[in-house]
Amino acid sequence: MRHLLDAGDLSRDEAVGLLDVAEAMARTQSRQIKKLPALRGLTVVNLFFEDSTRTRISFEAAAKRLSADVINFSAKGSSVSKGESLKDTAQTLRAIGADAVVVRHSASGAPHRLAHAGWIDTPVVNAGDGTHQHPTQALLDAFTLRRHLADGTGDLQGRHVVLVGDVLHSRVARSNVQLLHTLGARVTLVAPPTLLPVGVEDWTCDVSFDLDTAVDGGAPAGAPDAVMMLRVQRERMTSGYFPSEREYARRYGLDRARVDRLPEHAIVMHPGPMNRGLEISAEAADSPRSTVVEQVANGVSVRMAVLYTLLAGQDPAQAAADITRTETR
Repeated sequence: MRHLLDAGDLSRDEAVGLLDVAEAMARTQSRQIKKLPALRGLTVVNLFFEDSTRTRISFEAAAKRLSADVINFSAKGSSVSKGESLKDTAQTLRAIGADAVVVRHSASGAPHRLAHAGWIDTPVVNAGDGTHQHPTQALLDAFTLRRHLADGTGDLQGRHVVLVGDVLHSRVARSNVQLLHTLGARVTLVAPPTLLPVGVEDWTCDVSFDLDTAVDGGAPAGAPDAVMMLRVQRERMTSGYFPSEREYARRYGLDRARVDRLPEHAIVMHPGPMNRGLEISAEAADSPRSTVVEQVANGVSVRMAVLYTLLAGQDPAQAAADITRTETR
């Protein structure tokens, strides 16, 4: 791996390998001293052109726990607000000696451009680009699913995950559909027709317009093992995509009654931030089945695994073995 730009770029072995490294990283985080010396002397730059809380803090925590130096760059208050281009910003990072760049950008494809335009020669990690991709979110979701449904090992062969909500504007949905398919899971998208992208019929998933049918096991893949609610992204909406918030919550919101109808082992997920009362009720968000807070914690371990694998220059299997040896010392 040179960069991590797209969940679809990962093979099954690469994805499982990264999840195994993340599992090893998670074990080190239960120790009293959580820091590892693995990336001491290296500098990771968090280059964020969009607002973020969970992702930026998670990457910062991951880099610091690997003993890397961290520079946080925000477009607000920087020369970007004066018209500086992505190329000029990248060349500035190269000049100061960045060893890896984690980038979030409102333009789909910006991380790919940064990685392949020749402006910098360091690993680039996509932390979310427009409505395109968010590969580390898909990895942490798969990590969470694997812990609950596969004892934290192997892939997710035969499992059924239902993604519900604003698929049209969701980079999380695109990344999860690709990665979960790679890991052997069946995916069903549930959304009103207005919130599904053109060409969704070519995605590696099933599509439904009825949440109750999916919850009750009426989807082609059967009863769900997990239901992941997607945030309604009002900030990306330029027109009315559904009649009213009340109507959307009634038809596509996950409430206590729908949670109670899920199979006993099924979990409830949400990438955050949540619109409580719209795509998910407070009872569902705070229920014992909810993994929302766990997903945030898992994000640190997964991003530690990504940074370590990219910067240490090892294949994931060797990286997992090395971290396990470090853990037992």
